[in-house]
Amino acid sequence: MEGFLKLSTLLIVCMLMSAPMTSEAAISCGAVASNLGQCINYLTRGGFVPRGCCSGVQRLHSMARTTRDRQQACRCIQGAARALGSRLNPGRAARLPGACRVRISYPISARTNCNK
Repeated sequence: MEGFLKLSTLLIVCMLMSAPMTSEAAISCGAVASNLGQCINYLTRGGFVPRGCCSGVQRLHSMARTTRDRQQACRCIQGAARALGSRLNPGRAARLPGACRVRISYPISARTNCNK
């Protein structure tokens, strides 16, 4: 139940954040949350990276084809990270793409400038 509550909160925050930006990019915060939902336990508690998490990371990576898509996904991820607050382990978040065998050209961090 606790995991469902966290995911629901994350989805609501992402949907609220995406409302004014959906016309700019093909990726919505709902899609980001849907693809990364299975990663929450790993990002907050550790352990192993679930296969469903990596599938979502890979899907999200393939969806983010344009600069605007990647910027939108970045903003959504940062909003979700803020919603998780201190429960989010920044080191695990930074290592997640590599753990899922996805190469990206920018760091996963709360300090990443999504406009670049």
